[in-house]
Amino acid sequence: MKETIFSIVQIILAILLITVILLQQKGAGVGGAFGGSSTVYTTRRGVDKILHFATIGIAIVFFLVSLLRLFF
Repeated sequence: MKETIFSIVQIILAILLITVILLQQKGAGVGGAFGGSSTVYTTRRGVDKILHFATIGIAIVFFLVSLLRLFF
């Protein structure tokens, strides 16, 4: 029963993590490699900032669930 719950939670978190990563804006890093403008530092604002922190949060929760799955 616990294995099933952990598996379902991990699948949901994986789908959320993939979605949040794909929703983030493309950075100037790739464009800078091909002659585009290369900005060293950019400030995250609005939705981009929320997606950034959501990515970090979901990744941490995914990692913790993976560790818990090993021990229980």
